[in-house]
Amino acid sequence: MQRSPTARFVCNQILRNQSHIKTKLRQQPPCDVFINHRGIDTKRNVSGLLNDHLRRLGFRPFLDCKNMKPGDKLFDNIDIAIQKCKVGVAVFSPQYCDSYFCLHELALMMECKKRVIPIFCDVKPSELRVKDDGICPTEDLDRFHLALEEAKYTVGLTFDTLRGDWPEFLDSASDAVIKNLLEVEKEKYFLKKKKNYYN
Repeated sequence: MQRSPTARFVCNQILRNQSHIKTKLRQQPPCDVFINHRGIDTKRNVSGLLNDHLRRLGFRPFLDCKNMKPGDKLFDNIDIAIQKCKVGVAVFSPQYCDSYFCLHELALMMECKKRVIPIFCDVKPSELRVKDDGICPTEDLDRFHLALEEAKYTVGLTFDTLRGDWPEFLDSASDAVIKNLLEVEKEKYFLKKKKNYYN
């Protein structure tokens, strides 16, 4: 079947733009902080406010609802953001473990050896459990369980959205993020210095 000149032109434009888009993605600066959260629980409060607070302080946080647009591929964009981020924040909430995406992001952060700051929002660490719905592959369940256990035994913050002091929480969470970012940069500097010394 012959394509019309217009269809050929559009196809050629798309093909030319694909390499431009891939180059742009590679050049895009990594985010400083990846915010892993369950949207229905925390997008409009803890996660959204922390994202805005960090942005006002001059950092580059990644929050899916703020950094992605319709048509973006979830796993592609999120996985790249996690791999390129410096620090992760896992906002645990009552429905967090019901989400495959939340657990996948957490597992990927742990597998990439990212520093992860847990925030236990309206939930205790002991209440968090990976649920076997019979659909999720066993290897994913194992990954999720390991990541969740590691996060539960990492020093984090707790926050009660009904009784908590919001400004104090945002300051504490931001301070924790900044301290971890500084430590990551310090480690990177010493690794680079060590590498240069031995080369």
